[in-house]
This record gives sequence, structure tokens and C-alpha cells, in this order.
Amino acid sequence: MLNQNHIASQFENKVRVRVCGILKENDQILLLKHDKIGPAGFLWSPPGGGVDFGITLEETLKNEFAEETNLEIEVMDYLFTNEFIAKRHHAIEIFYLVKRISGTLALGNDPELPPEKQILSEARFFSAEELDSLPENTIHNAFNAANARDKITELKGLFTFKH
Repeated sequence: MLNQNHIASQFENKVRVRVCGILKENDQILLLKHDKIGPAGFLWSPPGGGVDFGITLEETLKNEFAEETNLEIEVMDYLFTNEFIAKRHHAIEIFYLVKRISGTLALGNDPELPPEKQILSEARFFSAEELDSLPENTIHNAFNAANARDKITELKGLFTFKH
């Protein structure tokens, strides 16, 4: 659940469409740490963001990766759709497999939030063992739909999480 003290109410009480990218290199998956989100006070999640009117999913994902990670990507295969419904939040997230084209990983910012309310604090690759060691409430819920978290790229279809 989002912390109201840090996140604008723009994300509450409406359906939000997001696009997310799974970047897997050397058997590791890239995640971003979002502070002030979730019951643990932070959440590891793949790069991505909200889709604006008139901007394609692919354009949105490329822009989000550039802004959040300093990486230029190619959008590869559609993986799955994740629907998350909570008391004040409803997100429909479309996940794609992506490939790095260029760039050196560097933490950027979330373009949807003003400078004084930034929540991204870390960008790093996780091995299968590291993914599995993360408590369930500290990683994006879609990872918990896979038999093993590093197998998220094998998910297909629609997954709904209602809290």
C-alpha cells in the first residue's frame, strides 16, 4: 500500500495502467527499490511506470527505463498482465521482457513524482537466491506468482491480486 505522506493522491481511487520491464542479464533480474511503499516501508519492483494518453506501451517503457535507470532498452516479448486491487489502489500492469541496448546502470528518478517526493533509492541486479531471500512483502507481488521468483519471465496470462 502506498504511503500518503510521500506519494501524491494522483494514484488513488482510480484505475492506473502501468507498463513494466523485466531485464534479465547473466541470470540476474534488475529491480528498483521504492521507499515509502508497502507494509515493510519499501518495495523492490521492476522499472516501469504509468501510461499516458497517446503514448504507446513500448514508448512508455523505453522512456521509463531511460529516466529511472539510464539504460536504453529494446522491448521484446509480452509476458503477462498483473492486476493489483487494494483499498485505494487499482493498477493494471503489462509486463514485457526487455533487452539492454546501451547505457550504464545508474539510479535516476521517477518522472511521475516531483523532486521533493522522489522514492527511488537503489537500482541493482538480483540473483535467483537473492530474489528468493526477499520477504514476500518487500518485492512486487507478481514475483510471488511464479514457482520461483527468477522464473517470472515464464509467466503467461492474467494474474489478479486483491487485498
